[in-house]
Amino acid sequence: MALLDLLGRRWTLRVVWELRDGPLPFRGLQERCGGVSSSVLNERLRELRAAGVVLSAQDGYGLTREGRELLDAFAPLDAWAERWRRRGAG
Repeated sequence: MALLDLLGRRWTLRVVWELRDGPLPFRGLQERCGGVSSSVLNERLRELRAAGVVLSAQDGYGLTREGRELLDAFAPLDAWAERWRRRGAG
């Protein structure tokens, strides 16, 4: 339940998703997440770092090994969502 609580917070999944291709500096991540305030992004990054999903490095923020595994766990859900979209449900 703790993981679902974390992932259910606004912008959390988007932050993880936007880091899928590699680290991003704060401003770059904020731009990719279009519309997130700097205070909310800072809070989500703090929470994700505390959970061991995101790390702060010299080149910005990136996913840890745990974060990559979490992203991999999204693959079946992403496939389901794509099928759902093709059926016209989304």
